[in-house]
Amino acid sequence: MPTYARTHSFDRDYASLSVDQRAAFRRAVAHFIEDLPTGRFRKGLRVRGVRGARNVYEMTWANDGRATFEYGPSEIGGEPHVIWRRIGTHDIFGEP
Repeated sequence: MPTYARTHSFDRDYASLSVDQRAAFRRAVAHFIEDLPTGRFRKGLRVRGVRGARNVYEMTWANDGRATFEYGPSEIGGEPHVIWRRIGTHDIFGEP
């Protein structure tokens, strides 16, 4: 099972989301977790690298909903470890 961590920025951003936005993110994360072991994410998540931010990736969870993340060192026997960095609209790309 993959592990994860959140930055303080992510926690602050997440707290400002509406209840509906949080639910949409959780639904997207369920798909993300299913796809994570293969490294091949379904097209609807639009996982890709963030331009100008080395080793930082973005995931789409709504029309104008994005979350950025990076991979950290495995914490449990080779399982992926995801560090959620920011969440919100396209505005998060100023500091992904």
